[in-house]
Amino acid sequence: MHSQKKGVVPDGHSVTNRLQNELVQLMMSGTPGISAFPESDTNILKWTGTIEGPQGTPYESLVFKISLDFPSNYPYTAPTIMFVSPMWHPNIDMKGNICLDILKEKWSAIYNVQTIMLSLQSLLGEPNNSSPLNAQAAQLWDTDMDEYKRLLMQRYEEIED
Repeated sequence: MHSQKKGVVPDGHSVTNRLQNELVQLMMSGTPGISAFPESDTNILKWTGTIEGPQGTPYESLVFKISLDFPSNYPYTAPTIMFVSPMWHPNIDMKGNICLDILKEKWSAIYNVQTIMLSLQSLLGEPNNSSPLNAQAAQLWDTDMDEYKRLLMQRYEEIED
């Protein structure tokens, strides 16, 4: 007889169901500026997403590609999310790694693809300069927005469909 509670250790099927539900939820929400989809029909754990920069920020009208890798025990463990597009931002390093608390120590199973994408989008316009991965970007964000934008545009690459 199993004494383990159902749902405590997620099986692959529940992860698949969760991600399929999140995909539908994201598509139905019609949230402007964010999108994410599984890369293939055969692997629901690897997604590609796009984030449009928020209005009134240096990222306005720019679109960035990200990768989302979901662990087999999602949502109990955070997905690994990286910027695929070259990025210039205080909380994103040159390899695309992201410093965002909800993807690390503040992760919770209540978060989903939509909340992650919205958090990343707002991070673009509201960096956490107290814990930068890119110290030069953090300094310029506070002191020289023209130079910040110049360096951003120097790194920016449009996404090809």
